[in-house]
Amino acid sequence: MIQFTVLTLFPEMFAPLQESILKRAQEAKLVKVQFVNFRDYAISKHKNVDDIPYGGGVGMLLKPEPIFAAIRDLPKPCGRRKVILMSPQGEVFRQEKAKEWAEEGELVFICGHYEGFDERIRELADEEVSIGDYVLTGGELAAMVMIDAVARLVPGVLGEDASAEEDSHSISLLEYPQYTRPADFEGRQVPEILLSGHHALIKRWRRKESLRRTFSRRPDLINAVTFRPEDYSILEELILEHEEIAAWQDLWKHLCPRPKRRRKSSHNPASKLSEDSH
Repeated sequence: MIQFTVLTLFPEMFAPLQESILKRAQEAKLVKVQFVNFRDYAISKHKNVDDIPYGGGVGMLLKPEPIFAAIRDLPKPCGRRKVILMSPQGEVFRQEKAKEWAEEGELVFICGHYEGFDERIRELADEEVSIGDYVLTGGELAAMVMIDAVARLVPGVLGEDASAEEDSHSISLLEYPQYTRPADFEGRQVPEILLSGHHALIKRWRRKESLRRTFSRRPDLINAVTFRPEDYSILEELILEHEEIAAWQDLWKHLCPRPKRRRKSSHNPASKLSEDSH
């Protein structure tokens, strides 16, 4: 089981985590989500958690005392604990990070709000992470995104673990096109190969379409792809269909099959002539 602990002023914002797959995961005790409202740790009469910045400036900053107190009051973890600060200055969250965090025992998310937080709060965090190059009103939405991405990698959460392995970005490739019934919807046909029942050909088609889609839509991911020997013929086909893909062929040309050596035959006429001359 993995535990997610969220320090937030607005725990009610996390209602979506009580629905669908994550709800079932919590009921099955595969995932635990708990919330700490750090306003409860404010020491002022009016429970203030923010104040004006020294030196002037627009907006209010979160004070260090409530958040430090909340972190220090957390029960001792059963496994490894990692504290994560939601910050637009942090490393951009990616699938590789989700896989790494899925191995932890507990992830603690500190959700900022208002204009920002006192710089000393950074000392509490093992990592600062962002979900993209834009600014949100608080860290709650970003934390929900990360919790969902990590939780679905916990064995048993998705039911079939292969589902997570085949997702877009799990292997640095975008997912291949998928279809369900009906086979013909308003003249839009499901590719015939998917109806063929030929599993090897279907597997090859899916790999090709996954590669095609990644080259077309997210070429920035290509350098992270691990190409397989069986990809060589697929990639050569793709170059014929999309000339621009040839720009990346240095990444897989080492997979080119070597020509088979012809074995010497005792019936080779040249060999026989050589023997007769002696």
